Amino acid sequence: MTVDLVVRNCTVVTPAGRTSDAGVAVEDGTIVAVGRSDRLPEGDRVVDADGDVLVPGIVDCHIHNREPGLEYKEDWESATRAAAAGGVTTVVGMPNTDPVIDRPEHLELKYERGEASAHVDFQSYAVVTSENLDLIPALDETGVLGYKVFLGSTVGDVPPPSDGEILEAMERIRETGKRLGFHEENGEIIDHYTERFKAAGKNDPIHHSHSRPVIAEREAVERMITFADETGAKVHMFHVSSGSAAEAVARGKDRDVDVTAETTPHYLWFTEDVVREKGNVARIQPPIRDAAERAKLWETGIEGGAIDCIATDHAPHTPEEKKVDDPFGNTWDAISGFVGLETEVPVMLTFVDRDRLTLEEWVRRHSTRPAQIWGMYPQKGSLQVGTDADFTIVDPEAEWTLENADELHSKNCVTPFEGETFTGKTVATVVRGEVVYEGGEVVGESGYGTRVDVD
Repeated sequence: MTVDLVVRNCTVVTPAGRTSDAGVAVEDGTIVAVGRSDRLPEGDRVVDADGDVLVPGIVDCHIHNREPGLEYKEDWESATRAAAAGGVTTVVGMPNTDPVIDRPEHLELKYERGEASAHVDFQSYAVVTSENLDLIPALDETGVLGYKVFLGSTVGDVPPPSDGEILEAMERIRETGKRLGFHEENGEIIDHYTERFKAAGKNDPIHHSHSRPVIAEREAVERMITFADETGAKVHMFHVSSGSAAEAVARGKDRDVDVTAETTPHYLWFTEDVVREKGNVARIQPPIRDAAERAKLWETGIEGGAIDCIATDHAPHTPEEKKVDDPFGNTWDAISGFVGLETEVPVMLTFVDRDRLTLEEWVRRHSTRPAQIWGMYPQKGSLQVGTDADFTIVDPEAEWTLENADELHSKNCVTPFEGETFTGKTVATVVRGEVVYEGGEVVGESGYGTRVDVD
């Protein structure tokens, strides 16, 4: 038997463990064998992984690809090109675009654009507002992955529903069987402190961070968990930035509420000192927290298990919007967010190198769990025979520094990770049996990526 692709001579790692001198065989985009190298079939193409590590394809369930409407920042092609270079095989786009993804025809437009130009596989959320509660079933029928509510101010100024409308939305979404995620910050708290700080002339980047205190995040998490407890809805907390919020998630899990949560590499890597050092380049919402909150995020979120998965909140903006030429200028004139698709794997591998987590724990949080949470498992995130042949090959020992962010693959590449040194990097990315990144180059074709079907 000869198959399309065979990868040999690697260590295969899944959440269940690792197998040395192993590999994967692929036929028609599907995994047909996983096991010892000498037991795999012959292949039309054979890749010698030279002892590197092969894991289920990385799933990033939180990116802002900006299309439709904001393509000057990013689009499906550039975002998924960056994903391929970063070892990410599936991405999920956020709905705060122009138009916002709030109705079936807008969701279909986002899918059509992705099918035309994506390098890796993709899906999308739909936003829930006061105006579209009755469209929740139709969005489900259109194939939406899940739903999102922006509780606090964010890029795009999508107004949140009232608490009563959120309760109603949870009841409607519960009937679809899908999950509702939140940008979990209390908008009234943020608005109050923002106006106070502006009036007092507190215009430094760190003042933006402090205008969005931990209590705004923790309260929003606790309130949405209480609503989920009442309605029986499945809920998700995006980009948990603080240990206090992770503790709130843990309390919800202890009450048997179906609540899941993600954090990002930047919340685990940096403290708010990076805002003092790099200014508006590191401005993001929720903000990067102090050392005590980061320590608690590691303790409760990662070591204690409150955080289910890793995502990036990849959010490209132009250097002008980020005020790169004046990073410590008036922060209220700058915008929040930065790219992350090409640094997430190196950051997490560096934590593995530092013994903060194992390879198996990394794979579970960065591939398997996001696929499970959002209904894409086992087609994504599993390495099981009969599933999509998505996998990421990494060199966990490669030491390197991101010297120049402009060499990244997004349209706009501002990131506080510029200048940081990592141990570990992506060697190759394979999506449904096609090598889309190898040898430091994106080799996959635009338009190869396809929409993921979900349960």
